[in-house]
Amino acid sequence: MPDPTVTPLRAATMTEFTDRVSTPTYDRSRISTGIVHFGVGGFHRAHQAMYVDRLLERGLGQTWGICGVGVLPGDRRMRDVLRAQDGLYTLSAVAPDGTWTTRTIGSLVEYRYAPEDPGAVVAKLTDPATRIVSLTITEGGYHIDAATGEFDADDPAIRADLAGDAPPATVFGLVTEALVRRRSRGIAPFTVLSCDNIEGNGDVARRMFGAFAALRDPALGTLLAEQVHFPNSMVDRITPVTPAGATGEIERRYGLADRWPVVTEPFAQWVLEDSFGLGRPAFEEVGVQVVEDVTPYELMKLRLLNASHQALCYFGYLSGYRLVHEAAQDPAFRRFLLRYMDAEATPTLRPVPGVDLDAYKRTLLDRFANPAIGDTIARLCAESSDRIPKWLLPVVRAQLATGGAIDCAAAVVASWARYAEGVDERGAAIEIVDRLRDRLTPLARRQREQPTAFLGERSLFGDLIDHPRFVTAYLAALDSLRTRGAHATVEELAR
Repeated sequence: MPDPTVTPLRAATMTEFTDRVSTPTYDRSRISTGIVHFGVGGFHRAHQAMYVDRLLERGLGQTWGICGVGVLPGDRRMRDVLRAQDGLYTLSAVAPDGTWTTRTIGSLVEYRYAPEDPGAVVAKLTDPATRIVSLTITEGGYHIDAATGEFDADDPAIRADLAGDAPPATVFGLVTEALVRRRSRGIAPFTVLSCDNIEGNGDVARRMFGAFAALRDPALGTLLAEQVHFPNSMVDRITPVTPAGATGEIERRYGLADRWPVVTEPFAQWVLEDSFGLGRPAFEEVGVQVVEDVTPYELMKLRLLNASHQALCYFGYLSGYRLVHEAAQDPAFRRFLLRYMDAEATPTLRPVPGVDLDAYKRTLLDRFANPAIGDTIARLCAESSDRIPKWLLPVVRAQLATGGAIDCAAAVVASWARYAEGVDERGAAIEIVDRLRDRLTPLARRQREQPTAFLGERSLFGDLIDHPRFVTAYLAALDSLRTRGAHATVEELAR
């Protein structure tokens, strides 16, 4: 039976817990939808939806409410939760000292589950009131061919949408069909805003959606390329999968029943290119940096935050750590990460307007060490073959070109190779999560007889195996990992 002391989260009960949790003071019934968002998960709810909620709270975004859309079978649960809670959920920012700051977010005013009614989703996208279509669909959702970087049309769902024999089922099919209908009705195209953690995410979205549209109709591909705006954006807020005990913690702290709360860190950043075809919310009024060029901020995040996560995770796992904050609180890891950022990554960056890089790096280390987030090292180790080439290797190449330091970055690659063997320092099996696992694990294990076997995978490393300075640093780190262990190697690099 339901606990009578716990209030279920929904619109009708909000007045019952305003003394315990920050709640919207705006009238949600008067908010209309201007944004349709694909991929309502933890990050979207901790980031874009939070910024829109801030706008609404200040009375600045009444026509910019969000309609969430799910296209995957796993999105059915989100549909059910948001339906039961009238689109409401709690967002808790947990500080390193354990302080919780919780708010009920009200910016998600609608939700559509595409497999249930694709026509309703297309109709929503076609509605002139929809001016922005935003995305957090992960890198895999863009159907980028790993070998060529071009659009991969071989997915059965993509082929079905291109055939047009059934209602559209993918993000590409739904968005493109809506653009076709808007064109036929004389409605200007909406802006497509990627909020995914991809370098040049707007440019990537433009190429992939343009390629899909061109396969359907070359003229449509041209129209999309010329008339649809795809702003780039840099997004940042560490938001792990909702911890198993989060629902109970919300009940204990606030007497509130939220079936899918979001727990995140206090830090949030969004840098947004000011390129919108049909207007945009006044995001700059609530802390978003709206700029002409996102690139400097993007490189800062990818080469400092994302690459530092890679620097921490393999060494951390091999050292016996399983949670990010445990490794980040180790003084040797902290010194190692700072050395990588200062000596190797920072020299490759462009000037970043309005950002104190030294303060940013110190903040990163503090964020990694936040025990309240509970982020797992295994999450950071997943899909390494997608991450290392995009986040770390550009630093290596830039430093090789200028004669700069590369020891830390080379050691990170060596730690990945050692991790990819699939056995830790105690002989226990490592569960490798990577699309290239079956190719890379044999190469990693072969290194005991052929030390550069892993580096020879040119689809990932290109010509780095031909650079003696990099190979020397890599082999020295690999030898240290094998003979001295991961933690001792980190301590040496941290000096």
